[in-house]
Amino acid sequence: MTNLSTIERDAIAGIDGSAMLDQVLTWVAVNSGTRNLAGLATMARLLADAFGALPGEIALVPAAPVDTVTSAGHVEPLAHGDHLSLTVRPDAPIQLLLTGHMDTVFAADHPFQTARWLDNGHLNAPGAADMKGGIAVMLAALKAVEATPLAPRLGYRVILNSDEETGSLSSSALIAEAALGRTAALTYEPALPDGTLAGARGGTGNFSIVIHGRAAHAGRNPEDGRNAIVAVADLALRLAALIGPDLSVNPARIDGGGPNNIVPDLAVLRVNFRPKSPEAIARADAAINAAIATVAAEHDVSIHRHGTFNRPPKPIDAGAAKLFDLVKQAGADLGLAIGWRDTGGVCDGNNIAACGIPVVDTMGARGGAIHSADEFLIPESLAERAALSAVTILRIAEKGGL
Repeated sequence: MTNLSTIERDAIAGIDGSAMLDQVLTWVAVNSGTRNLAGLATMARLLADAFGALPGEIALVPAAPVDTVTSAGHVEPLAHGDHLSLTVRPDAPIQLLLTGHMDTVFAADHPFQTARWLDNGHLNAPGAADMKGGIAVMLAALKAVEATPLAPRLGYRVILNSDEETGSLSSSALIAEAALGRTAALTYEPALPDGTLAGARGGTGNFSIVIHGRAAHAGRNPEDGRNAIVAVADLALRLAALIGPDLSVNPARIDGGGPNNIVPDLAVLRVNFRPKSPEAIARADAAINAAIATVAAEHDVSIHRHGTFNRPPKPIDAGAAKLFDLVKQAGADLGLAIGWRDTGGVCDGNNIAACGIPVVDTMGARGGAIHSADEFLIPESLAERAALSAVTILRIAEKGGL
């Protein structure tokens, strides 16, 4: 650590990994699955209290309206939890954005609800790595920065949303607004167990496609029916055929149908697309519309498309490369080997990059097996990654940019 400045050494000396772990243990004890509004409200209060240790203005921002398509093909509003926003020194010359999410993929009735210690010293708990550990890293880093004489040069916005795990549909506008004019952004998704970060990411789009046919008796007059299940099967196959080098397609679920003696008049197809480029999005968007038109005509059914490409691909452009290099050098000076690799996963980093802001989106704790009951956090990485963030932020402040 000989290449660290005195300010940097003093800042990271105050990072308390034990206190961070205590925070994580408190937070993982609260179920905050995206649909658990009561749990999210509890989590938001805990986070507001914790981030109250920082200067600035904290607010709980109501979620933007979001619709969902039910299994009956109806479009209905879908409630979301509030999002936490913290604004610190908005007039400072350097402005950063730091984002995280308080929600997890584990519903209130999911069997994975409690923490336990594994034989290797890892913490197995819901949201431990993804990303309550990451939020603890963010907070500890900001506290360390605030204790330095460089803090007045730096302003920042923190957004902790309640719906990242379901696509940030109720928070994407808030994140886009918060990204405006920022020098750079850091997002606290977990790093891989060995510390590897995510580099370029593909995009994603989620769609619910509703097919209305016509019911008829399956024995007496089937010719009068228009079979929505047959139509939706045809559509699913046509969409799956779009798979290519820069696009994956996953028809994931079909709702609908009924008794064997009735020609089914309703089906709902849920399908996910993973484009690797804007061109793939444009091509897929046109192909979806063309497939819908063809199936509607051939099967004499009506089809309604719902959904969007909600996360664009995230390339490593020149600005992102500079930020990655800064993080890599900060890591090297801390004795950490920082590498990254491309991934097909998506997160709020995709949306931030689409705003033209350089972002590194795996600045959280090291861990793995996320989105499963085997999820684990490597506890010693809490202080380690907080130091990495603190040094990165301090160097941005000292340099006046990237």
